Amino acid sequence: MTDALTIKAPAGARALPRINSSAIVMTIYLVFLLLPIYWLLNMSLKTNQEILSTFSLWPRDLTFANYMTILTDSSWYMGYVNSLIYVVINTVISITVALPAAYAFSRYSFMGDKHLFFWLLTNRMAPPAVFALPFFQLYSSVGLFDTHIAVALAHCLFNVPLAVWILEGFMRGVPKEIDETAYLDGYSFGRFFTRIFMPLIASGIGVTAFFCFMFSWVELLLSRTLTSVNAKPIAATMTRTVSASGLDWGVLAAAGVLTIVPGALVIYFVRNYIAKGFALGRV
Repeated sequence: MTDALTIKAPAGARALPRINSSAIVMTIYLVFLLLPIYWLLNMSLKTNQEILSTFSLWPRDLTFANYMTILTDSSWYMGYVNSLIYVVINTVISITVALPAAYAFSRYSFMGDKHLFFWLLTNRMAPPAVFALPFFQLYSSVGLFDTHIAVALAHCLFNVPLAVWILEGFMRGVPKEIDETAYLDGYSFGRFFTRIFMPLIASGIGVTAFFCFMFSWVELLLSRTLTSVNAKPIAATMTRTVSASGLDWGVLAAAGVLTIVPGALVIYFVRNYIAKGFALGRV
């Protein structure tokens, strides 16, 4: 019998690097995701004439005039201020309300608890358009129209059920023996909840705050319906920006880039909490 034929690389020759197919797929996927963001940034650094007349992968006439328009015009930068105000208010209210509710669902059994928990989630499943007209009529009647608290409370209808659902999963993972031990040591419920229990579910609170912030930040229909001048958010400002000469594409692109920044910062600061939430299987 003859030996199997083998081909050996000559001495001193370098081995060809192996191509990792998964790395190629991931690179293509990232390029696909980042391409719209890059194109938005590219447009924000161009003039309207260049945007409408030529196609280029980078600005030929670099300009920061679009960003200066946003930073110097109160109708633009106040949109960001208004958005941040009602988003922060909504996040604080949603977490404050959801914490005791999630604790009750995770620790106690009472009549109709499962039905009530399901009813909370059904509110989250409904589209915002269903509640736009009732909220508009209600807030106009009580004098809350065009206020930050109006948008914040409207978003609570969707964020509180989501917050309860996420926090309940994290709280259920904490053993009940910790509660009993704290009570035996003389802790009151408030002291136990703030000093012992909440630090144990800090990752869950971070994940919940992230989702509440992002929903309230990107939601457009309710925030546009319930505001007009004083509390108009940046999303409404962008959709209402039309002049006699048409849309100012460069300013709109710059506004879009600045709109991405708060969400990116939130993701950066809570990235570890989000990773823990995925690891626990509750996100």
